Amino acid sequence: MSHTVESPQGRRTEAPARDFAPRAALDAEDVRAAYRRWAGVYDSVFGGISAAGRRAAVDLANRLPGSRVLEVGVGTGLALPRYARSKRITGIDLSAEMLARARQRVRSEGLDNVEGLREMDAEATDFPDASFDIAVAMFVASVVPNPKQLLAEMRRVVRPGGNILFVNHFAAERGPRWWVERAMAPASRALGWHPDFAMNGLFEPEDMARIEARPVWPFGIFTLVRLPT
Repeated sequence: MSHTVESPQGRRTEAPARDFAPRAALDAEDVRAAYRRWAGVYDSVFGGISAAGRRAAVDLANRLPGSRVLEVGVGTGLALPRYARSKRITGIDLSAEMLARARQRVRSEGLDNVEGLREMDAEATDFPDASFDIAVAMFVASVVPNPKQLLAEMRRVVRPGGNILFVNHFAAERGPRWWVERAMAPASRALGWHPDFAMNGLFEPEDMARIEARPVWPFGIFTLVRLPT
């Protein structure tokens, strides 16, 4: 089994899928509790290291066809100012505290293309089928209790011919990234991430054959993935 990976130089190669079993994720109440604790300092602690991944995901979303965008795990709204004003954004998150900061950001920056910010479980939304052209989940897949249910729900709410985007950390087997991941592990687990989360913890084999993926800064520890619907 392999998936298409774009190198930092832009070349696409076939890479083997790693067969890692992810650690058990936090349940929904644990996620709420974790982000309640982190809401006040999330931007300063995590904003910098996540900036390039968020920028890459939103820049790709801006280039893709369609205007209706769902941002899953919108958090404090760090990515919201980067969307093109032609995109109509709905954001969801489990954390009321994070959403309060996102709403403040929308007001202070006059982001009138943000149509709604809702407290909602990403694995069981109340949106009708095919409500969006694009769904984006940044740094979410390894936090939710059931990553494959997250993907199934994103697939349900995105129209046929649309796109699903992820930015996430996926486990390395060896090399420099392995060491970086282990160094990040204490902070990662405090926020419910898991250094041993693998792509096959999210994607089924048929999806692995269709995704486009490329590493993003810093040091390629995060990956931007596009899955067409």
